[in-house]
Amino acid sequence: MDKENRFSQAVSDELKCYVYRLIDPRSGTTFYVGRGRGNRVFSHAAGDEKPSRSEDAESLKIRMIREIKNDGFQVQHVIHRHGMNEESAKEVEAALIDAYPGLTNIQPGYESGRGAMHATQVIRLYEAEEAKFVHNVVLITINRTIEDRPIIDAVRYAWKIDPIRARKVDYVLAVANGMIVGAYVADEWLSATPENFPGFPQADPERFGFRGHAAPEDVNAMYIQKRVPQSRPGAANPIHYEGPASRSK
Repeated sequence: MDKENRFSQAVSDELKCYVYRLIDPRSGTTFYVGRGRGNRVFSHAAGDEKPSRSEDAESLKIRMIREIKNDGFQVQHVIHRHGMNEESAKEVEAALIDAYPGLTNIQPGYESGRGAMHATQVIRLYEAEEAKFVHNVVLITINRTIEDRPIIDAVRYAWKIDPIRARKVDYVLAVANGMIVGAYVADEWLSATPENFPGFPQADPERFGFRGHAAPEDVNAMYIQKRVPQSRPGAANPIHYEGPASRSK
């Protein structure tokens, strides 16, 4: 890391926690929003960081960085806001993720249920009854894909999920902007390959999707258009389990 691609300790001390954007120099498009300290932005832009537990070696972000470098360019970056503590940086990062559609981020923004919404959606969210989970369910946040495909297709493909644990739940609940918008029975969880899911885009075979059908009407009435509790742990993760089995652990 040369002098132009590193922060001194004095600069790092002033920066504290910061939020940055990675930019494709070929198009000027922001393709990733992140937060960090020290020289993380430089190692991230160079593709030197190991994949996190929530992504894999073939994630969109890593493929994008590889493509840019293979074309003979360097990933550009912008420090969007600095001098923050961790909580403030999470809020800024989440707002930027909402503001830049088409990002390669695997994770949604921090407390993504408070992301970009129409005023009517805000009213529905906070006037909605909070969901009470009497079944064992897996909640899957589909904020990033719901605009591109029907709800069942957005929720059933393709996730970094433990298929053994997923097969034990009663229902799969689709969540968008903090509201439950769909309830489904997963008949089987399968590796996310073109053979198992014809017509869907190629995905990492270590990801999984399910084949299934809509939940019964009484289950739909119990969960759909109900608000997901915001205090649940791991709110930044798109996959979350609820119900009696989860509470007993």
